[in-house]
Amino acid sequence: MLQMQAWRPTVTHAALGTINHRVPDPFERLFLQEYPKVVAIAYRVLADRTAAEDVAQEVFLKFHRSHSPDSERASGWLHAAAVHSALNVIRGDRRRAQRETAHALDPARPAIANPERVVEDAEQRREVRRALRRLPERTAAVLILRHSGLSYAEVATALGIKVGNVGTLLRRAEEAMRKEVHRATPE
Repeated sequence: MLQMQAWRPTVTHAALGTINHRVPDPFERLFLQEYPKVVAIAYRVLADRTAAEDVAQEVFLKFHRSHSPDSERASGWLHAAAVHSALNVIRGDRRRAQRETAHALDPARPAIANPERVVEDAEQRREVRRALRRLPERTAAVLILRHSGLSYAEVATALGIKVGNVGTLLRRAEEAMRKEVHRATPE
């Protein structure tokens, strides 16, 4: 039986001291520290490695043009920008159609043991993305950030809120997501 493994971005936390001693440029240090996490956040939204890397590149370019890498809010800005940029990509009809077509016709994918399950999984992912598009941006952002592996503190920094409010916002966002998925699902 063939097992298909999806690409999963790995977030590695390099020791700050090691990066600080080896890399003198502050922006390069920030890039080395945050790039894997920015890609992982975008990947959770897009489910497309190449598109996630493109989003990460755009986010870092925007940041470099307008912010100081030494800012204490740098990582929060990058994480929030990753969510917003990825959501913008997913909201674009033309790009979404291209991504779904490319995914369906990918010749590099191995033969699949259970095509029915693959179709069900793909439909479920599409429905989740549709529901995310219908949610308010902040609600979608809190879900994506938290389910991308960020801690409550990191989510709070990214959204500019208090850490104590993350749990409440997350619970409300999960409930709103459940309602959106249930509303769109035929009985």
